[in-house]
Amino acid sequence: MPLLGSHLSIAGGYYKAVEAAAAFGMQTVQIFTKNNNQWAAKILSANEVKAFREAIERTGIQQPVAHDSYLINLASPNDPLWNKSLDAFIIELQRAEALGLIGVVMHPGSYVESDEQSGLKRIVKALDAAHRATAKFQTLTLLETTAGQGTNLGAKFEHLAYIIEHIKHPDRVAVCVDSCHIFAAGYPLATPDEYAATMSEFDRIIGLDRIRCFHLNDSKKGLGSRVDRHEHIGEGCLGLEPFRHILNDPRFAALPMYLETAKEQRDGREMDAINLETLRALQSGAE
Repeated sequence: MPLLGSHLSIAGGYYKAVEAAAAFGMQTVQIFTKNNNQWAAKILSANEVKAFREAIERTGIQQPVAHDSYLINLASPNDPLWNKSLDAFIIELQRAEALGLIGVVMHPGSYVESDEQSGLKRIVKALDAAHRATAKFQTLTLLETTAGQGTNLGAKFEHLAYIIEHIKHPDRVAVCVDSCHIFAAGYPLATPDEYAATMSEFDRIIGLDRIRCFHLNDSKKGLGSRVDRHEHIGEGCLGLEPFRHILNDPRFAALPMYLETAKEQRDGREMDAINLETLRALQSGAE
């Protein structure tokens, strides 16, 4: 059975996210290792690392990951921003390695006023530099599928395939599939046949063995909308069936899957708990 978790806050300490995940009955967790809307990152102390690793050991939480800063754009045609993004991404990898995370989920980037091919080449160049600076790290770079808003790269499976095929160390890279994003990008998932066709296309272009984790999010917008707006599980345009397909696909039975839905309450209950309950019901075939 897949490992289910959510993106949780590190407010009060990195270990707090692990403890919160365990309190929810989750098996895994995703975190930011720094403020995701700031370039600056305070030094990760030995005590913070120790407390996080001890919490992982104590709770049994498995395969934790980080998501990188939203400011990073490795596809940028602007050299100062590209260099700043590269430096920031290297720091993300260093922090994840110190904490013992399996990878850093990252949006490939936006080509802005250039073009797709130029943007993809900039990403390849940046990842080669980042991996060179973090040689022998175990932490993976997890390329996330995107919805394709604006000039965002990663909405086509071919984008991720290009990056993987052209980087010098493809063993350092895997893929995080976001259910909301691939749906918004135009890949249908509703019926068994649609789901099978989408996964077959992914396998043909990239390879299903490249998938290392999933983001499980419903979508506020429709198929092919190219708009990235997450919704609670079963309450958006995806509905329940795509999640049933993913959760019960034996090819993904050992993978971690993370919610990235809004942190809010309903009738006094946290929506993370409700979404988790919904997903588990789909796993058991009870809903």
